[in-house]
Amino acid sequence: MLDGSGLYTAEEVKRLEQLYARFHDGSTYPLMERAGAAVYSEIRDRWPDRRHLLVLCGKGNNGGDGFVVARLAAQAGLSVSVLVMPGADSSQGDAERALMRLKSIGVEQLPWHIETFQSHHDKDNSVIVDALLGTGVSGDIRAPFDEAIAQVNRCSSPVVAVDLPSGLIADTGSIAGAAIRATITVTFIALKRGLLTGIAAEFCGELVLNDLKCGQGVFSLVNPNVHRFNYLQGKQWLKPRLRHSHKGHFGHCLVLGGTLGFPGAARLCSEAAARTGAGLVSLLTHPEHVHSIVSQRPEIMAHGLSETATKDSFRRLLEAATVIAVGPGMGQLKWGKNALALLDDYLAAGKAKAPPTVWDADALNLLAQRPHVIENRVITPHPGEAARLLNTSVAKIEADRFSAVAELAKRYGGVAILKGYGTLVADAEQIYVINVGNPGMATGGMGDTLTGIIAGLIAQGLSLLDAARLGVAIHGEAAELAVNIDGTRQERGLLASDLFPYIRRLVNPMGE
Repeated sequence: MLDGSGLYTAEEVKRLEQLYARFHDGSTYPLMERAGAAVYSEIRDRWPDRRHLLVLCGKGNNGGDGFVVARLAAQAGLSVSVLVMPGADSSQGDAERALMRLKSIGVEQLPWHIETFQSHHDKDNSVIVDALLGTGVSGDIRAPFDEAIAQVNRCSSPVVAVDLPSGLIADTGSIAGAAIRATITVTFIALKRGLLTGIAAEFCGELVLNDLKCGQGVFSLVNPNVHRFNYLQGKQWLKPRLRHSHKGHFGHCLVLGGTLGFPGAARLCSEAAARTGAGLVSLLTHPEHVHSIVSQRPEIMAHGLSETATKDSFRRLLEAATVIAVGPGMGQLKWGKNALALLDDYLAAGKAKAPPTVWDADALNLLAQRPHVIENRVITPHPGEAARLLNTSVAKIEADRFSAVAELAKRYGGVAILKGYGTLVADAEQIYVINVGNPGMATGGMGDTLTGIIAGLIAQGLSLLDAARLGVAIHGEAAELAVNIDGTRQERGLLASDLFPYIRRLVNPMGE
């Protein structure tokens, strides 16, 4: 994509390089020179007082980029130590050319040894350049790369990763046994999709993209199916309201949840839908909770649903709903199972006329026990729930979040959200990455609030995909606003309800 939102696999980036070569006399070496220059420029801009570069180079083009960095630093008068892994001194192609140019100015390449690294590292003066491994990593890291990674990670000096931290898998963001923890990562040509989700953020540090002047003509010929999305891209969907508007214009959100003793999740979901702008919000919950919810938030129309209720007893509410959010605080015992079974029967009977639904929490756990496809639905699992839905382990979900969210959308229909850092939103064709938010969100009620936001947006007419994308973005942006207090970040102690005033601000981008 030419808008810069595309996120690419390693193979797609390789294709971009090949297209560049086709348009430039078959040579990709200029890209290597620009890559090295980009890294060197970042180093000098960020750490001008550090006068020593400790450059670790592997075999292949990643090592070649490192050779260029070392040459440029040496030519600028900096002290440079180049440590090469086995095979790096016999590199071929562009990397060989970069190595020859480095040798031509008299910079020595030292074979990797732990003792050599330790003797050349100056914690007060060195910047470490990680040019060990690139996008071709497969399988676990082996010696001596594992020991090099371990040595670097013990150091307090700044670490600059070339293209991606060694040991990080570009397509998934998972770790090949061990990976460099970089201070910054300077990545080239296009963003690799794995750098923006899951555990990858712990290793990339600050992420800097340099497109190496590949040109728009190259990018127009490769179309990834993964894209970034943020609040600014979607806020224009929230149009100013007309003066003659009434509550019926903005939908009726019905929340189904809150088994005995667990009213909070359903209450949070309901208020989030209201704060997002739904015209009406009703809550079907355990009868014991109705009084407390109405007394705390009278705008929520709470109705009791007994364990022995039939679908006829709340058909009127179901038929009035523009969207149904199901699962917060539902539980997996008699009340929750009965409530979900009644909803399933209603949706199956209505089929084409049934309202869209947003499934969360125990509705997902119950869905895993009775899997079925509904195209007019958003599911919102965290990795644990996703593992149950796909009958696998959390480790396997996190090892390839992109494949997991695509499989969720395929197996259950509609739109799937896989929560976590770099939340993923997928339908049958595209995947979107929304990487906004902070660790303060790791607290109870945040998922219930997200479900309410998404349901509130659907109530106001957004499509399932747009509501999911924008809902995740609003949720994360609200959390960012909520933790910035008096010029400091205060993540610890953040509550889900702390987001409500900021949600309201974000759904009014035009100040209506």
